[in-house]
Amino acid sequence: MGLKDSIQQVLAKISGAPSVTAELPESSGLELAPSATGQQDAAEIAANLSAVEVKLGYEFRDQTLLGNALLHRSHIHVTGQDREQSNERLEFLGDAVLGLVANEELYHRYPDRSEGDLTKMKSLLVCGAHLSEVAVEFDLGANIRMSRSEAATGGRQRSSILADTTEALIGAVYLDGGLSPAREVIKRLVLKSAEAVLERRSLRNYKSRLQELIQSRYKSPPRYKVVKVDGPDHNRVFQVSVSFNGEVLGLGEGRNKKTAEQQAARLALEKVESDPEHLETPDA
Repeated sequence: MGLKDSIQQVLAKISGAPSVTAELPESSGLELAPSATGQQDAAEIAANLSAVEVKLGYEFRDQTLLGNALLHRSHIHVTGQDREQSNERLEFLGDAVLGLVANEELYHRYPDRSEGDLTKMKSLLVCGAHLSEVAVEFDLGANIRMSRSEAATGGRQRSSILADTTEALIGAVYLDGGLSPAREVIKRLVLKSAEAVLERRSLRNYKSRLQELIQSRYKSPPRYKVVKVDGPDHNRVFQVSVSFNGEVLGLGEGRNKKTAEQQAARLALEKVESDPEHLETPDA
């Protein structure tokens, strides 16, 4: 099979197009001249996949996995494909693989740390804020296929999309080559600066991280409420709850309201990140 035929097959599989001579849909993330031919479109997509392989340091045997990992749901919506064809399923898998590798790395690197400490450290390494920074570092936003309207509203720079696509790519590498290459990609891209990440206080702003996580998925923020205040004026203890869609996700205590909110948000993050499917959308 020639290179031309191979490129045409890749395009047909990842775009769902009936033929490679069809014009690239509105949702493509590739900027092409109006007169671009189907063959030029195929070459652009193939070049896009190749560029991501270079950034990952991994060459896919099954190019359709890589193509699917780069398909944002806005692209699927515009082209009329099933939502399952977007990168969300790969994101789900990649999240689990990333968690396993991060846990393994922390277990061996810090033999004297408790389970609780390791859990907190892992949450920092795999949080959306860090993953989006990883994606920015190797300019992943330029390679994601999304609708033009999504791109026009800042989709290529949106931290939640960047973090989700990073996880989808990890899932794709795992399915294509197994745990060993996935581990290498994770170590090279996500865990290479683990010490620096763990020392950064900005990632410990649990309240901001929780709001970003929930609002990016459900377009509505979590709610905080002071449940009670105990103690005399000079030694008060605040108890604060954080809830979403009517469910209390965490209860925190502190000598002031801000500290209690951070504690509640930390507990809520642990619950949500350990079980991404825990929350139901408000209109589900």
